Amino acid sequence: MSTLTDLIHQFQTVFETEATPRTFFAPGRINLIGEHTDYNGGHVFPASISYGTYALGVKRDDQKLRFYSMNFSEIGIIECDLASLEFKDSDNWANYPKGMLLYMKQAGFAINQGADILYFGNIPNGAGLSSSASIELATGVLLDGLFNLNVERIPMVQLGQKVENQYIGVNSGIMDQFAIGMGKKDHGILLDCQTLQYEYAPLQMDGHVIIIINTNKRRTLAGSKYNERRAQCEQALQDLQQQLSITSLGELAPEQFEEHKHLIADEINQKRAKHAVYENARTLAALEKLQQGDLQAFGQLMNQSHLSLRDDYEVTGLELDTIAQAAWEQEGVVGARMTGAGFGGCAIAIVEKDKVEVFQQNVDQIYRETVGYDATFYVATIGDGAKELSEEASA
Repeated sequence: MSTLTDLIHQFQTVFETEATPRTFFAPGRINLIGEHTDYNGGHVFPASISYGTYALGVKRDDQKLRFYSMNFSEIGIIECDLASLEFKDSDNWANYPKGMLLYMKQAGFAINQGADILYFGNIPNGAGLSSSASIELATGVLLDGLFNLNVERIPMVQLGQKVENQYIGVNSGIMDQFAIGMGKKDHGILLDCQTLQYEYAPLQMDGHVIIIINTNKRRTLAGSKYNERRAQCEQALQDLQQQLSITSLGELAPEQFEEHKHLIADEINQKRAKHAVYENARTLAALEKLQQGDLQAFGQLMNQSHLSLRDDYEVTGLELDTIAQAAWEQEGVVGARMTGAGFGGCAIAIVEKDKVEVFQQNVDQIYRETVGYDATFYVATIGDGAKELSEEASA
């Protein structure tokens, strides 16, 4: 754990300066429910968490950019010039902030001086809690603050997604950047990924906490299977479009789906589409339950979500299923499910505060006996989206 004072001291040491940098933070995110619905025209329900990326910066008098990450200290300072922001393999992690700089400049924001920027992230690596989007938005709010740009938040979020899609080359939806840019303390966000219409929902946890459980299995399969699932859903949609005038699976209610599912020629594609339709319905129901303060009903929806991801979408795998199953059997658990792309990464559980310790011990023991190694547990606090910090906050 570093305090902001430690980070400032580190900045001054690395860049050999006495200047006091300004400090910005962008969280990571979890998705509470609504998995693999984003590219199917449905809704997602993310929240920004207390783990994230700190970015400390000072403007320079020249055109030089110097980037340093405490997480990749062995790489040292990565330098480039404001005039040459093209993607370079050799620039490693610094391509994320470079992409943000390039697209903000291209969008007409006046960034005409260089900067020294230090990053520190405490998001567990490879956990699927969206560290890349966190770096993009930390850079966005830092540039906005240092250069007084007054960037509106949704356009900044969209630039972050553009970095991911066009600069880095990862075909992801907008949920990660949106949750990180628009997060609100103690609230989830119901987001329509097609229209970007959104609504905040209070997370009244009355005596419960959200626990993130990292399987410690890297998501090796996620990329290839992700593209395969997308293609299967697109094919299912085309089959349905023979009779239905819809542009996405997210437009169908479960009843309509049941009535027309015979149109989907392939049985596997039918299961994939079923998940997309029913998961979207669960996500809309989740908003309602939270607005009523019904955490138990929300937990039931989480459990159903995991079962659908296991049986119909088939993206869970041994590690995530072991954790979900073990979690459901513990006292004080409201609900548990995988979160993220699947095939490893993380699960989340809502657990009574005073049962957390026993929960962790029991789940980890079952996991270790089944999988052969430990899971890692984090208690997540739902915090604000990307912003500038004052010195009282600690990392």
